[in-house]
Amino acid sequence: MPMQDYETWLDKARERLKALEMELVDPSVYSDRRESARKNRAYARQKDLVEALQALAGKIRERQEAERLCEDPLEDEDVRDLARGELESLDLEIPRMENQAKRLLLPPDEDANRGVILEIRAGTGGEEAALFAAELFRMLQRHAESRSWKTSLIDSHPTGSGGMKEIIASMEGEGVFGRLRYESGVHRVQRVPLTESAGRIHTSAVTVAVLPSAEEVDVEIDQEDIRVDRFRSSGPGGQSVNTTDSAIRITHIPTGEVVSCQDEKSQHKNLAKAMKVLRSRLLQRERERQEQERSDQRRMMVGSGDRSEKIRTYNFPQNRVTDHRIGFTLYSLDRFMEGEMDEMLDALIEEDEAKRLHELFDPSGSS
Repeated sequence: MPMQDYETWLDKARERLKALEMELVDPSVYSDRRESARKNRAYARQKDLVEALQALAGKIRERQEAERLCEDPLEDEDVRDLARGELESLDLEIPRMENQAKRLLLPPDEDANRGVILEIRAGTGGEEAALFAAELFRMLQRHAESRSWKTSLIDSHPTGSGGMKEIIASMEGEGVFGRLRYESGVHRVQRVPLTESAGRIHTSAVTVAVLPSAEEVDVEIDQEDIRVDRFRSSGPGGQSVNTTDSAIRITHIPTGEVVSCQDEKSQHKNLAKAMKVLRSRLLQRERERQEQERSDQRRMMVGSGDRSEKIRTYNFPQNRVTDHRIGFTLYSLDRFMEGEMDEMLDALIEEDEAKRLHELFDPSGSS
């Protein structure tokens, strides 16, 4: 990018930083803890951007001066040699600084630090799909543990052989949605089921939905729009697990969304968890509606989050896991299933970021 473009970005970044400083001392912002925290995060990011652009502009000026010295016939040869050495160093350093500044120019993801509602459902493949659904949940649990995220089960429908027809859980912690958002879609497994006597490889599928957790301030639900049913919790095989009607089923009448929760023995806790899932689903519905209205604008680059999109294949005979959106393959499926997902998730984040940067700095949309 030409020097004048960075100077323009720097001027705009400084203006925005001053505006944020004024907003932070506004009593209406200062008295609102949530808004104040949001503005402070924006201020810190903007300050980082200004400092990065200032440093980059300085290095570009240094390069221009070094280039001038290299080409000046009146300068002595030792000076020109020093300038050539400085040019080589700056040509390595400036691209790195450009990438750092460009990343800070990207609009921040306000949802990145939200928790998630995780919904995993067995798809095609019968009992084998249910077994893999349980394994996928365990994989994500292990990954959450490695990052000190908290996982809480909300509802589940186990099968007799240890599989899960459906699992709904929440995960809370720093950067949860920012890292797991790309898990939404169809996960396909290829392996020989334990019940297959002929040793043939079967293909099954599991759908995953990762929804950003919604708070009461995000989604307002009219109590007249919901119906709450209370029933007795049941475990595997339908047996009773307690003697009170603590399980909860909430129906959101305008949309038909139904959420159940029976994980807790407390009816109050089950109701709170079910409401959290309902708010997150309604928030997702609203975002999908807004996205549809903006269909002529950029959609999520790596994946839309559509649970019908086949995103990944887990091939057990070859110990291989492949993400089809970015063509990324790892031959360490055994470790991946133990929650060692960082290499894959980092690749997805980097690819999405690179495409967003390309769009930001190539307004024509040409590739």
